[in-house]
Amino acid sequence: MARVRLSVTERREELLCAAIEQISARGVAALRIADVAAALGVSNALVLYHFSTKEKLVAAAFAHAAEDDLAHLRKLLGRRTSALRRLRTAVRWYAPTGQAKGWRLWIESWAVALREPDLREVARELDRQWKAAIAEVIAEGVAAGEFPCPDPDGAALRLTALLDGLAVQLTSYAGAVTRAQAQEWTDEALARELGLAREALTASPR
Repeated sequence: MARVRLSVTERREELLCAAIEQISARGVAALRIADVAAALGVSNALVLYHFSTKEKLVAAAFAHAAEDDLAHLRKLLGRRTSALRRLRTAVRWYAPTGQAKGWRLWIESWAVALREPDLREVARELDRQWKAAIAEVIAEGVAAGEFPCPDPDGAALRLTALLDGLAVQLTSYAGAVTRAQAQEWTDEALARELGLAREALTASPR
C-alpha cells in the first residue's frame, strides 16, 4: 500500500515521535538516523532532509516531548483557584512520583547537552520556562497574601533542583529512594519554600 502523502508539518511530527520512541528504547548515544528511518519505513535521506544531523533531530525531539509536559504544567498553573492549590497540584504532577512523562528524556538530554550545543540551548530554554512558570505563581500567591515567600525566583530554582535530583535517583538508581520518600520530601520542600506549615498543603482550599 502506498504511503499517505504528509504535509511538512505532519512529516516532522511523525519523525519526532519516532525519534522519541527510539531514544526511549536505545538512548541518545546509540541512536542512529537509520533507526528512526527504519521505524517509519522511510529513507535516511528523508530524515536528514528535515533534520540535517542526528544532533538537530535529537534536540528537536527533546523539545517536542518536553513541550507536551510544559503545556500541561501551564494548564495546571492557569486554573481559577488559589495559588497554593495550583502550586501543590503542579509540583505533585511534575515531580518524578507524578504523571509527567519526560523525566527519562530529560536525564538523557542532560548528559548529551554537555557536548552538544544545539541540545544545550534547547534544554536551557525549556528549563527557564519551567522555573519562570513556577516563580510567577509563587509571586501571585505572595501578592494575594496566601504565603510569605520572600524570593519566588530562588524558591522556584530550589524546588526544580530538588525534583531534578529526585528524578535521577528514582529513574537511574532503583531502590535508592522510595516513591513515598520522594513525595514526602517534595511536599516538605514546597511548604518550606512558601513559608508554610506542611499541614497547609492538605488544608481545604479557599
